[in-house]
Amino acid sequence: MLDASKMKLVQELVAGSQTEELIWLNGYIAGLLDGKRGQQPQELAPVKPSVNKITIAFGTETGNSKKLASSFAAKAKKVGINAKIVDLNQYRLNDLQKEEYFISIVSTHGDGEPPAAAKKFFDHIHANGLKLEKMNYGVLALGDTSYPLFCKAGEQVDLQLNKMGAQRLVPLQKCDTDFEADAEAWFDQVLKQLTTSSAPAAPAALPAVKKSTGKKIYTGTVLASVNLNDQGSNKETYHIEIEADGVDYLPGDALGIIPENPARKVESIISVLDVDADKKYRFRNEDYTAFDLLKKKLEIVYLPERVVKAYALLVNQDIPATRISLLDLLKIYPLKSSDDFQQLVDILEPIAPRLYSISSSPEAHTGEVHITVARDKFSVNDELKFGLCSNYLSQFEVGQEVQFYIHKNNQFRLPEDDKDVIMIGPGTGIAPFRSFIAHRDATGAAGKNWLFFGDQQFVTDFLYQTEIQNWVETGSLSKIDLAFSRDQEEKVYVQHKLKKNGREVYDWLKDGASVYVCGTREPMSVDVENTLAEIIQTHGNKKQEEAIDFINQLKNEGRYLKDVY
Repeated sequence: MLDASKMKLVQELVAGSQTEELIWLNGYIAGLLDGKRGQQPQELAPVKPSVNKITIAFGTETGNSKKLASSFAAKAKKVGINAKIVDLNQYRLNDLQKEEYFISIVSTHGDGEPPAAAKKFFDHIHANGLKLEKMNYGVLALGDTSYPLFCKAGEQVDLQLNKMGAQRLVPLQKCDTDFEADAEAWFDQVLKQLTTSSAPAAPAALPAVKKSTGKKIYTGTVLASVNLNDQGSNKETYHIEIEADGVDYLPGDALGIIPENPARKVESIISVLDVDADKKYRFRNEDYTAFDLLKKKLEIVYLPERVVKAYALLVNQDIPATRISLLDLLKIYPLKSSDDFQQLVDILEPIAPRLYSISSSPEAHTGEVHITVARDKFSVNDELKFGLCSNYLSQFEVGQEVQFYIHKNNQFRLPEDDKDVIMIGPGTGIAPFRSFIAHRDATGAAGKNWLFFGDQQFVTDFLYQTEIQNWVETGSLSKIDLAFSRDQEEKVYVQHKLKKNGREVYDWLKDGASVYVCGTREPMSVDVENTLAEIIQTHGNKKQEEAIDFINQLKNEGRYLKDVY
């Protein structure tokens, strides 16, 4: 045993060492033990990896996967392994069968979907006929345990690569929102495999993912809820202000909230099932009353097909694969007995949180967080329906308590104070840019700010009009261009305003400005990117390929950032 002073030295040495240094130290100590007593061992050369090169491919929406890929590549380089980093959106799919060591970092979005940038890769590996016997691989899956299909995209990539004959270097690692420590530990295991043997050993199982403790739940009070659209608008857009002590966020972050189901629907389901609303049932290792389960915990409004399929097995009936509400499902295909309610609970999924871009600044709105919410309306069989969460938020009353968490988005941050920014955000895409401008105004940032905003009509849909006009008057907003699509016969959108100002937009980009886009992914963000490429090609006197390279360079430099949905 070591005495206290020596133990302290060892602990300090280990704590201050990198993975590759610990690997060397392990070999050095082994050499000491194998050497003859009383002889000094020769100094050991650094461990030579058995693998010379690897590919690290990432698929991302927010940039987390890319950040990890860069970190992993730097670690690999330190131990003598050349790591090629590639975005799955740009990966040459024909190269897949040539890969020998392939590390994939994949996030999950929506209902278990891969990020849009990884869709082609995802489809390719699910095509028939691929054989990957040469490949050794590892998959790191990023997700959020609040969602039913946690890390589903990563799971499917891992399973599919294995089905095609590839061999796992290490088991699949699933990471929650506080992913950094688990991700780095996982890659340390990858490096260990690559530096200890020329052939991959059978990997030991990694510890199961733990539910994140990284989400701090805040309880806030609603200070204001105002419909920003004027009378006569086709839309309802709510500006909601919430007061919360110690709320910690930055411009670019989002607010996460779990909506509650409408009480009327819950009461109807309880009536159809004939269950005791106050009787307690088990869900995810906790007990809740039937009413609270249906009101606050379970997704009952739009059941995905996988839940409908599970219900069909429960009631032993042939039910078409479709999305349907629980109430309609129970009416058409009744549960055999109210005694089966626990089994019904077991197949239902939790209400997934929704994210809303924060529209306030901690510097300008101390102790508050604001969001901008469009009430989602749609028709089903000529019946008007509303989105669950946007409808829930639209009914907030002043003084009401609400629980939420902050979803950090480190890939959508303002640049240095002296840098210029171009912000493109039609509709509720204005939300983070209200935060950006308010923040730069409050901090006295010297960089110029140019806003492109659009909606349907100037008179009824100019969100935050008074604030924006004040920012223009005070110089906090250097330039603004507006596109109201229905104020003239020919529709005008933000990309048309970009093109009209093409020369100046290009000059701003040449001078180091950053571009931010927020709003719908399709078609808006696609149309904006195509227009930017056209502007660069025209005013930069470049070929189409050169314009695309210019945009990719902006992305690589962190000067072209998107928050799209």
